[in-house]
Amino acid sequence: MSRLRLQNLNVDARSWHDRTWICNPILQNIDVTMRSMRNIQRCFCTTTATAASATTTTAVPPSPLNHHKTGHEELRTGYTHLFPGLSPTIDRTPAIDFRRTIRSEQHTTQTSGKVPGFVQANFVALPKEHAFDFAMFALRNPKACPILAITEPGNPCPSNIAPTADLRTDIPKYQVWHDGVLTEETTNITNAWTPDMVGFLLGCSFSWEDTLKQAGHCPRHMEEQCNVPMYRTNVLNRKAGPFGGHLVVSMRPYKAHEISNVASITECYPGAHGGPVHWGDPTALGISITDPPHWGDAVFMSDKDDVPVFWACGVGSHTAIMEAKLPLVITHAPGHMFVCDVKDHELYVEGS
Repeated sequence: MSRLRLQNLNVDARSWHDRTWICNPILQNIDVTMRSMRNIQRCFCTTTATAASATTTTAVPPSPLNHHKTGHEELRTGYTHLFPGLSPTIDRTPAIDFRRTIRSEQHTTQTSGKVPGFVQANFVALPKEHAFDFAMFALRNPKACPILAITEPGNPCPSNIAPTADLRTDIPKYQVWHDGVLTEETTNITNAWTPDMVGFLLGCSFSWEDTLKQAGHCPRHMEEQCNVPMYRTNVLNRKAGPFGGHLVVSMRPYKAHEISNVASITECYPGAHGGPVHWGDPTALGISITDPPHWGDAVFMSDKDDVPVFWACGVGSHTAIMEAKLPLVITHAPGHMFVCDVKDHELYVEGS
């Protein structure tokens, strides 16, 4: 896969007003308990990638993990110059209608597989005084946190990707953080939203899952109708201000012969984490897939030929929030995403 053509963004240390001006040109154009016995049972069924790769008849391709760790710092959002903004010729009512079911609390569960064809996004909201540092954090960690939208202070509408949405009500489940500690989960944050709150929407791998399914590579958690398993790794995020933390990855098992095609498909969506950061031995990331995932649900893995494949995950922003210990931050609950009006194919970037 050739290198994707991505925009770079240079940012200097100016006032919040000047910093917002720098970021806006890119955005203007597009403006711990176990969850259930099922998880326990599945955990006993999982095996390490070492056993999987040892018994598979197809060689596992070399992992891209070293490239991810040693790659140069990229300052970019989730967009390229190929995205012109929301075209009025595309029907976006399925996303709008789905958000209505969330706003009315008819839908309060995870969103994997919901509204196929539409982009999903991670959510972070925090006071204006910390928004520039978080924007820099996202720009320095574009694999985990590809920026799709930044709202004006106090405005809960991400007008460039969902002009009728309200970030205070249109996500199935929110998490409220005080001093880096999760203190509440709720379905409505209207009372917690402050006049200086800035909302961020960051790309999510749920966006290309239907594409994988259509290509014959349906993710295991979609088959099992549960949330994707997510793990906190030993890989450090690139720091910005008080935000650091560790890379979080989502895991989907595949056969060795599927990995190259799965990687090629997902690499075409840099606005949704792009291609995998690693596959194979999970200990290279400092994790064990025989243990319950840190977030989401465990999935069944064959002891014969399933190889775990790992993608950067927006929940890495939660580890940054824990480390920053700010007085107030609001996020989505892992797996409970914001559904945008943007179609998946509008974020597609063909390799050059």
